[in-house]
Amino acid sequence: LLFQILGAVILGFGIWILADKTSFIAVLQMSSPSLKTGAYILIGVGALTMLMGFLGCLGAVNEIRCLLGLYFTCLMVILITQVAAGLVIYFQKETLKDELSRVVISLIKNYDPLNDDARNLQGAWDYVQTQIGCCGWTGAQDWENNEILINRSMTSYPCSCSNSSKDFQVESGFCNLDANGTATYADWPVHEQGCMDGVEKWLKDNLGVILGVCTGVAVTELLGMILSISLCKNIHSEDYTKVPKS
Repeated sequence: LLFQILGAVILGFGIWILADKTSFIAVLQMSSPSLKTGAYILIGVGALTMLMGFLGCLGAVNEIRCLLGLYFTCLMVILITQVAAGLVIYFQKETLKDELSRVVISLIKNYDPLNDDARNLQGAWDYVQTQIGCCGWTGAQDWENNEILINRSMTSYPCSCSNSSKDFQVESGFCNLDANGTATYADWPVHEQGCMDGVEKWLKDNLGVILGVCTGVAVTELLGMILSISLCKNIHSEDYTKVPKS
């Protein structure tokens, strides 16, 4: 039952990644094919985990060794896969960080409120900047590469970056700066923190929760493996020698 619930959670998380349109996950999902592939993998793992939980329950109730053995094997494969995925993410974190930086920098450079094709992606990034209270990836200076702002001599700025109370109701597009001639990002009433620092801060603040969840899942899987192999050993084969011969 626990594994069926766990499978449903993993399945739901994978579907949420694909369906979400208003968060940092949406920016990654729509820009990076690797995250979309990961979402499909999560959906597959979630469905497999739910099926595995059902087979485990069926094997335990009816004392079917082959189902318990299959349950144990699937758990072991999933646990090994999780550990391998964690190691890959840990050792490739700089590569992933560089890929993420390229995605966001390209998004900022090509940001255009009139581009309907990229509205969902741009709206997701506006949501990130508004919720985290940040501007750009490394800072507001990233927006100086935006083609529209260059044409406006930097006398406009992204509304979602604003730290001014008058812009709180506007969470997308560009707002006009009260300035004549040319300006720089230093003249904009925007947040100084880059979103990279904001995301890293969020990860550090929630690192204990993330590690706790991962550890809890791993311990649950280990307990399931121990329980299934113990049940499998305690199930005795029927002694057919006692069956009367016809």
